[in-house]
Amino acid sequence: MVTIKQAAADFLAHRRIAVTGVSRTPQGHGANVVYKRLRDRGYEVFAINPNADEVEGDPCYHDLKSVPGGVEAVVIGTRPETAEATMRECVELGIDKVWMHRLYGDGSVSQDALVYGVQHGVTVIAGGCPLMFGPTADTGHKILRLVATANGKVPRQVRGHPP
Repeated sequence: MVTIKQAAADFLAHRRIAVTGVSRTPQGHGANVVYKRLRDRGYEVFAINPNADEVEGDPCYHDLKSVPGGVEAVVIGTRPETAEATMRECVELGIDKVWMHRLYGDGSVSQDALVYGVQHGVTVIAGGCPLMFGPTADTGHKILRLVATANGKVPRQVRGHPP
């Protein structure tokens, strides 16, 4: 196990990141917020949505394997019931850093996806948001991190392989 801060720093050290669940109608979609912030902070970020060809003015890919040149890490921003299929695709593609986004409710966290990923050598952050850490954080997300950690929505330790 590694601390959430270590796992987040390792995740955010990767520059090619896919975000699943980015919507054509961005209002109220956490995945869109994550996508835009990563893009604005200089990451090479790729939107994933099987039903869209463009989101946030950028090309959108139907699945991870369609991203030219692949990605190094994935933020899952979909419903929890689709997270396991995404985790399986990550394993097939050799992607070993996955963040299942969650702030409210279950978010995108799936226990089945978590177990599958860890069993296959993936470091899985099951909760919280990448925007709460490191170069992507703002004051609001830092405060949310404190509250969400206290409420158990951000893990203190991350299962998987150390960075």
